[in-house]
Amino acid sequence: METAKYIVTPEGLQETGEAPQPNLFLRVAASFLSYVFHPVFVPLYVVAFLLFTEPFLFVGAPPKEKILTLGQAIINYTFFPLVSVLLLKGLNLISSIKLKNRKDRIIPFIVCNIWYFWIWYVWRGLPGAPHYLIVFALSVFLASSIGLLANIYLKISMHGIAMGTATAFLCLLAFDPSSPNITLYLALTMLFAGMVGSSRLLLSEHTPGEYYLGLAAGTVAVIIANLVA
Repeated sequence: METAKYIVTPEGLQETGEAPQPNLFLRVAASFLSYVFHPVFVPLYVVAFLLFTEPFLFVGAPPKEKILTLGQAIINYTFFPLVSVLLLKGLNLISSIKLKNRKDRIIPFIVCNIWYFWIWYVWRGLPGAPHYLIVFALSVFLASSIGLLANIYLKISMHGIAMGTATAFLCLLAFDPSSPNITLYLALTMLFAGMVGSSRLLLSEHTPGEYYLGLAAGTVAVIIANLVA
């Protein structure tokens, strides 16, 4: 199996022929990163970061409350989306759980938006819920909504959307003078965003433009959420 080679022209990205497939080690590493930073896991990493790594938003919160918040995130960001996709595949409403084409992504985007909206709605109604937790939840919902709209025209990168949202959100925290110094975590997030993007290109799952558009969608979502939350 060979992957297509592209060049940038005034008319857009054009296929010029066939390029040798990356070696097995690179493909395995790229697949590993794609799974570790799958869109259903990235929101959990951010929520866990807020709860346990730099818990400045949850100062004085009992451990039971932190575990409950993490459990809610797991259910709405990971469990329900995964189960929904498996059910859609079982009902033959999608051709593959990997959602390789735009048609397969329509219903999963809509279903996931329901779970993302629900967790934001629940958290925003909780007394004393940290502002930035609500901002992040709204960011995830808006980013997924932008992805749904963009999917009408092209195969936008879901990995890009997830990494763009996480990176932009940590940038937002970094600019808040009341937050601790998270420069190292922000740098690592940017590094991972680049590595994930490279992985998706190595696996020929996306063009550069599709991944960059995903990053942009996540960034725009965080900006809007911070303004309206």
